[in-house]
Amino acid sequence: MNYKNKKNFYLLVYIFIISIFLSGCNGITRLAYVGTKPPITPINDPTKDRNYKVVSLPMPQPEKNQYMANSLWRKGARAFFRDQRAARVGDIITVSINIDEKAALANTTKRSRSNAEDSDITNLLGQEGQFKKILPESLNLAPMISLGTESKHTGAGTVDRSEKLTLTVAALVTQVLPNGNLVVQGRQEVRVNFEVREFIIAGVVRPEDITASNTITHTQIAELRLSYGGRGQLTDVQQPRYGQQVLDVLFPF
Repeated sequence: MNYKNKKNFYLLVYIFIISIFLSGCNGITRLAYVGTKPPITPINDPTKDRNYKVVSLPMPQPEKNQYMANSLWRKGARAFFRDQRAARVGDIITVSINIDEKAALANTTKRSRSNAEDSDITNLLGQEGQFKKILPESLNLAPMISLGTESKHTGAGTVDRSEKLTLTVAALVTQVLPNGNLVVQGRQEVRVNFEVREFIIAGVVRPEDITASNTITHTQIAELRLSYGGRGQLTDVQQPRYGQQVLDVLFPF
């Protein structure tokens, strides 16, 4: 192997090693599941996840429970018997999601500018004839200086977006805030053949907004976080390769 071939061989080895580092653990994991179904995430305590964070929000001053004399009702109670709606950590609440949004935006800009300047020299203190001794005889002093600029700019942008999502998912109460609001988090996974569709929801719920059937709509959830996607063979085909993503980030053109 001559020097040139050896150099090309080492270059290919370096490129292969760099591609492995770029793919990282995700690439190794995908290779491990070649020909098999993508795994479904096991059911775990969401508070044990390393990315889970306790929600901290401004809270009002705590109020003491007041009991009326000779009364079976407690102030603030909504039923004579125990309320079956979600109220404690570990309770389940049903979230109804119905998103149907459309947005259309179109902008057009156009700009044009033209400038022209002309100047000539007819007399220069009687010494204009001296230029012919220095410059070629064909020199014409009349159009001595002539400048012209022209600039045009045209821009157009169009946005046409449509989103529709209808889904019902059960969420788990993971935290009760000091003012009684509930922090909920839900996760749903559906595997069809070699593709897993994943849906994640999280937010803060006010107990008064929960209906008698223990349901709530997504519009009544504060700090709402929705994530709908998937993983598997179809998702891998739809995503560009890691090298292409790195080039898209690094290349300025």
